[in-house]
Amino acid sequence: MPVKAGSRAEPPKSLGIISGMGDLPKAVAQEAKRMGYRTIAIALQPSADDSLRTVADEFRKVSIGRLGGLISLLKKMSVNEAVMAGKVPKALLYKNKKDIIPDLTMARVFLSLKNRADDTIMNAIVHEIEKEGIKLHKTTDFTRSLLAPEGLLTRKKLSKSEKQDIEFGWHIAKEMGRLDIGQTVVVKNRAVMAVEAIEGTDEAIKRGGRLAQKGAVIIKVSKPKQDMRFDVPVIGLDTLLSMKEIKASALAIESGKCIIVDKENFIKEADRAKIVVIGI
Repeated sequence: MPVKAGSRAEPPKSLGIISGMGDLPKAVAQEAKRMGYRTIAIALQPSADDSLRTVADEFRKVSIGRLGGLISLLKKMSVNEAVMAGKVPKALLYKNKKDIIPDLTMARVFLSLKNRADDTIMNAIVHEIEKEGIKLHKTTDFTRSLLAPEGLLTRKKLSKSEKQDIEFGWHIAKEMGRLDIGQTVVVKNRAVMAVEAIEGTDEAIKRGGRLAQKGAVIIKVSKPKQDMRFDVPVIGLDTLLSMKEIKASALAIESGKCIIVDKENFIKEADRAKIVVIGI
């Protein structure tokens, strides 16, 4: 629609992309720009790299420990909408402490926690951000095209034993999610080889693979009450590399709830590796 003489076009809305590791933040930034947002990437250090610099309209860095600094930066740049995307390893809380010294806001939040479970930490951080008038969107608001569809995604089909492993492991993965321990389990011959904990999906896959030797089945699900503003289950080429390393045979993911980054290449690589991928 043409702009009338003397009138001014509305400036684009700004979206803060609070980014961790991996390619998901770039996918979110690209979709946000297609939706008409001006994108302001804030890379959490030391996790996130500089790859968003070439995609976002503005690029800044802030230490993971500086929650007050993050909020101040968002407000300084007139951002009142934001989204979280990318992995921030929880293990950072227990190492490299000199690199993530908390500011007063983060220290106050941590002192208020009843425990250090993932949801407890993230809900407290989200509350702190939103009470400053900054709305946090669901990650899936910008990744709908990347959500896993239902059904077989690869050429290779499940064997009878792989189906049995998925049926056995699915409710275990859901229960681990309900307990806020992890969202991934590694199964072989209807026995649990590994449950994801603080180390993350890829390391849990490798740990389970060392016990399974080969032929492990990986199951990744959302939590029963998944908050799609944070900790959304994500798989990508790194997940596939970890599976190839341990000679895993199949991956079952929750359809409509799990994001596949670079989905087309992911499925091509899974086919090449003869790994079954199915959305359930």
